[in-house]
Amino acid sequence: MDHSVGQVAGFAGVTVRTLHHYDGIGLLSPSGRSHAGHRRYDDGDLDRLQQILFYRELGFPLEEIAVLLDDPDADPQDHLRRQHDLLSGRIAELQKMAAAVETAMEARKMGINLTPEEKFEVFGAKDPEEHAEEAERRWGGTATYAESQRRVARCTKDDWKRMKAEVAAWGEAYGAVMEAGEPAGSEAAMGLAEAHRLHISTWFYECTYEIHRGLGEMYVCDPQFHAYYESIRPGLAEHLRDAIDANAERRA
Repeated sequence: MDHSVGQVAGFAGVTVRTLHHYDGIGLLSPSGRSHAGHRRYDDGDLDRLQQILFYRELGFPLEEIAVLLDDPDADPQDHLRRQHDLLSGRIAELQKMAAAVETAMEARKMGINLTPEEKFEVFGAKDPEEHAEEAERRWGGTATYAESQRRVARCTKDDWKRMKAEVAAWGEAYGAVMEAGEPAGSEAAMGLAEAHRLHISTWFYECTYEIHRGLGEMYVCDPQFHAYYESIRPGLAEHLRDAIDANAERRA
């Protein structure tokens, strides 16, 4: 079976002009001609064109492709094997590039895409990047951290305001529970521990009870997080850790 130049151009996704050029330089001359002198390509020509396009995609110049394809000692299987190796190498390089880009995207400090004025309006004198750096140091590269980055990157200024208001209301409620002398295992304290977990799940990532218990321990042991919860009310870090543990145990 043979094909016209227009049909071959359609098969291969190239222009008729390109095929004329390949013919003109002797890289791909059609095996036949019609009675009117038009180019006709057979299956062997299509195989050669496929080889040409593979090498072109890999960046080989036309002159070098001609040498490779016209080598009398070359076996067609050798061409396929070489191209497979080259393509595999290219795929590996592209995967590394994609991973580097993804890392750069995820490494944006909690994705807080606010202007300096908006950050000051929302966070006041506190630097929102401070805890982000600690989070990246601890969890950067994990699926949980990546999910947190994706969610936070979508947050608007109004989202941050709502989030801050929720945290402030929670802090006042927890302070009141401690003021009333409620133990960490009380319904009130465990209820606020559960609200804390759901807040994280809503805004950042799916916070399981196991993860929540780990966070509670970190709030006590890590100086930065401990200072933050102590700024709400002295003793809150330890009280919250115990309430988180109690809440997780009753939900188990």
